[in-house]
Amino acid sequence: LEGYYVNCIYHIYCLFIFLGCWGLISASGASGTQNQAQHTAGGPWELLRRHKRSWVWNQFFVLEEYTGEEPLYVGKLHSDVDKGDGKVKYVLSGEGSTSIFTIDENTGDIHATKRLDREEQAYYTLQAQAVDRLTNIPVEPRSEFVVKVQDINDNEPKFLDGPYMAGVPEMSALGTTVVQVAATDADDPTYGNSARVVYSIISGQPYFSVDPKTGVVRTALPNMDREVKDQYILVIQAKDMVGQMGGLSGTTSVTVTLTDVNDNPPRFSRKNYQYMVLESLPVASVVARVKALDNDIGPNAEMEYRIMEDGPGVFNITTDEDTQEGVIILQKPLDFETKNSFNLRIEATNRNIDPAFVHLGSFSDTTTVKVTVEDVNEPPVFFTQLSKMVVSEDARVGISIGRVSAHDPESSNSAIRYSIDRNTDLERFFNVDALSGVISTAKPLDREVNSVHNLTILAMENDPTQVGKGFAVITVLDINDNPPVFAIEYETLLCENAAPGQVIQTISAVDKDEPPSGHRFYFALPPSVAGNSNFTLRDNKDNTASIVTKRGGFRRREQVLYRLPVLIVDSGSPALSSTNTLSVSVCDCDSDGVAQSCGAVAYTLPAGLSTGALVAILGCIITLLVMVLLIVSMRRRKKEPLILEEERDVRENIVRYDDEGGGEEDTEAFDMVALRNLNVIRDPKVRRDVTPDTPTFFPYPRSSSSLPVYKTLPDNVVFREFIWDRLKDADVDPSAPPYDSLQTYAFEGNGSVAESLSSLESLSTDSEQNYDYLSNWGPRFKKLADLYGDGKSVFS
Repeated sequence: LEGYYVNCIYHIYCLFIFLGCWGLISASGASGTQNQAQHTAGGPWELLRRHKRSWVWNQFFVLEEYTGEEPLYVGKLHSDVDKGDGKVKYVLSGEGSTSIFTIDENTGDIHATKRLDREEQAYYTLQAQAVDRLTNIPVEPRSEFVVKVQDINDNEPKFLDGPYMAGVPEMSALGTTVVQVAATDADDPTYGNSARVVYSIISGQPYFSVDPKTGVVRTALPNMDREVKDQYILVIQAKDMVGQMGGLSGTTSVTVTLTDVNDNPPRFSRKNYQYMVLESLPVASVVARVKALDNDIGPNAEMEYRIMEDGPGVFNITTDEDTQEGVIILQKPLDFETKNSFNLRIEATNRNIDPAFVHLGSFSDTTTVKVTVEDVNEPPVFFTQLSKMVVSEDARVGISIGRVSAHDPESSNSAIRYSIDRNTDLERFFNVDALSGVISTAKPLDREVNSVHNLTILAMENDPTQVGKGFAVITVLDINDNPPVFAIEYETLLCENAAPGQVIQTISAVDKDEPPSGHRFYFALPPSVAGNSNFTLRDNKDNTASIVTKRGGFRRREQVLYRLPVLIVDSGSPALSSTNTLSVSVCDCDSDGVAQSCGAVAYTLPAGLSTGALVAILGCIITLLVMVLLIVSMRRRKKEPLILEEERDVRENIVRYDDEGGGEEDTEAFDMVALRNLNVIRDPKVRRDVTPDTPTFFPYPRSSSSLPVYKTLPDNVVFREFIWDRLKDADVDPSAPPYDSLQTYAFEGNGSVAESLSSLESLSTDSEQNYDYLSNWGPRFKKLADLYGDGKSVFS
């Protein structure tokens, strides 16, 4: 009833406002009319303007979703000008005036012809006017009014954002907010309770609850455990009409996932583990894997492992981040003879501990891992893994350098035999005594070739599979066995205008030897050239020397090259020396002393053409010759015929002709005598495996005995004789190819009473046969009868 009273009050309020407005308009209109009457004369239009306008409204609201069969009555328009005599016509315009609303032009009644939906359009603005029926001239000004669609509860609440996904930490307190749901109702929220929604939970109790007004979902039980159940599906209902009976409702689902917290400590499934490893296990190998179980997930289940007893130093433990296992790794070599078992105490602790759950207990656990070492047959072990030795490069072959020694780590203490891994001594410079391990030289050594030798010594016992390895580094000591030589190949240039006492070259030396105190070289000219008149040598006392001219006036025409021997002595014990030759070339230089040309003086060419011009001319001549040869070669190639170009073989060449003959009347296109006349002898010299250019025929008299008369023989004999004759012709033909060829036989035989009807044979016969009987054979032979009926050949 509350909604009904509100609706009635709203309608009355709107009606009072509307009538008050129209009263003001009418009063204003009447006042204006009286004022105009004092200044204007009477007339029909002036008389109309002086009438007071008065509209009568019966209804301003239309109920939506009207389902009646008759049009819905909206309201009534009436003017004081309308005296009921039918002279006034009412006209309606505006939104939906033609499609939705209609007006009775006589009475002014307005009806809605279609069902209206407030959610599509809440109101319509219309204009009404009274006009003269005969002249359509307005008798009243146009007036505007609004038709409002009245809402009904025809839309259920809808969750536009559903279904919902939410999460809440496990072990949360009572009333913890999970998520807020919201439903919307398309009905008018300002009219009645059609859009007032309340929420309720249909499924999900007693774990969760929902606030009826706000739609906030909260936990209804404390300390829900994810490890027991980690997901809940709730069904939330939204109902309009404040949840009263008859209201419409909608539902949505809310999936609530309990997120994990670190409320479970790690626990080892066993308190003792046992593993066995070989003492030969390499360092950094995995010994074992242990794992503490944790019911939590993600970061809450991450572990840290550590070895607490009897393991540090020999073993180490790390965490496998993928499996959260503790991986025990060997850090030092195992020795069964020293220690054959280890008892490792291992602790597993949560990496991320939540202080809120510390009161639940310790978040760590321990276990014991026993590692038993198994004995294996180990290879010999060298007392010194790396042995360093020295030897002079002039040591004689067979001299002892040093000794290596290994022992059997097993209790049996087997005998050891030694050898050199020849992959480390490919040129076999050294030997090792198999029993004593003494290393000696096997070849002369050269420090300048290889100053350090790295040998791998193998030690073996009775079991050949057990091989121990040791290393020996042998350093070759240097002796002075290499004389000094020039540091580089010098190219000394001497200008013709060089002055006496000018330094033309500074030389230095190198020595492959490496004395402990460094190199010291002495330079001099050999006694045989010390007194020459051209050059002298000055030792700079810093391992270099300068070559100085003694005179000037050097000329290339006199001598273009001087060879100066230089003596170089080192400071070794004993000292070594070498004589090196320095080549000095005389050159023509500019004013700055830069060499322009060296060597012998070139003879100038006669005036006329230079060397460059002669080279260019020679190149042009060679190019022309090459072009001529290419042209001649191409012309010769064009004259050479292709294979079988002049003598085509019909077996390898197929020629297609798409021309059609002209029929029996066409006697000019082809000469068919060669194909049809058997009593014509072809020229025996014409080849039958190719198409002749011009067929040559020799008429042969029928009375000749050499021509076989085929028409008088039986068919099988005729064809056999015909083929036999053609075969003999081919055998005796000198122009026939020596290989198999295609022979064409165009012979029809003799099967017709009228013999051949073809006109082609008439060229070479004197037949006078009468063909009048063809006219009796029907219309199919009419053409032949017209051609041969007179007994004359078509070619006569």
